[in-house]
Amino acid sequence: MKGIILAGGKGTRLYPTTRGICKQLIPIYDKPMVYYALSVLMLAGIKDILIITTQNALINFQDLFGKGEELGVNISYAAQDQPRGIAESFLIGKGFIGKDKVCLILGDNIFFGHGLPDLLQDAVNQEEGATIFGYYVRDPRRYAIIEFDEKENVTALQEKPAHPRSNWAVTGLYFYDNEVIKIAETLVPSARGELEITDVNNAYLARGKLQLTRLGRGYAWLDTGTCDSLIDASMFIKTIEDRQGLKIGCIEEIAYRMGYLTRDALEKIARQIHTSYGEYLLRIVEEERSS
Repeated sequence: MKGIILAGGKGTRLYPTTRGICKQLIPIYDKPMVYYALSVLMLAGIKDILIITTQNALINFQDLFGKGEELGVNISYAAQDQPRGIAESFLIGKGFIGKDKVCLILGDNIFFGHGLPDLLQDAVNQEEGATIFGYYVRDPRRYAIIEFDEKENVTALQEKPAHPRSNWAVTGLYFYDNEVIKIAETLVPSARGELEITDVNNAYLARGKLQLTRLGRGYAWLDTGTCDSLIDASMFIKTIEDRQGLKIGCIEEIAYRMGYLTRDALEKIARQIHTSYGEYLLRIVEEERSS
């Protein structure tokens, strides 16, 4: 399976900060926002990853990750010159996806919860159709909302409805079979001029091939698109990391745990980072060495 991180857009809700930096490079506590999205793909076992961003931001992401060799993954890049919708990712990434399945994650989304890797693996292993993740929210008018019948079957997906029929929102994490390319090619821009990911999901629903995985109370889904949500996300990450002494979205640790990096390679990276982040990686090395 291939993975795509969509890290484009203009970040207008974060102006003036995003006039000088791509939103997905803004730090969430102690690491760039995009680390959290990348960590999800890595936890799913996905090693071939395409980052789609703006033309101006390409060089910044390339400086950050290179070709991914330091993490034991393969990272390539593509530009989305205008924000023409989430579903355009499959058109931009058509050559990258090839004949494979694909997972798309939005670069400003953070997922956390015990058992998350198992849920990701279940989605990766699905042979056909699509898997989306639902999360219960307080203000459903801000999101794409999932509608259900009396038997809790999904009946419709509505983009930011004025009168929501449930509180279950579609998160920014999607798994698809290769048919997603053909579906994306048939889409017509919405009233706001974008190719809507909700239209893609509704196409799978109409075919009877849409699977919903609910992220219950033990999970956190954070959308970091506003100034307040940036602070909330940073405080959430800080609180968990301070309490447990374990990091969230630490891509070097994940690469090591997944077997992409040797212990010596992890130590080499750690010794180049002269902050508490590097100290954390060194602690992992020492614990593994003494075990």
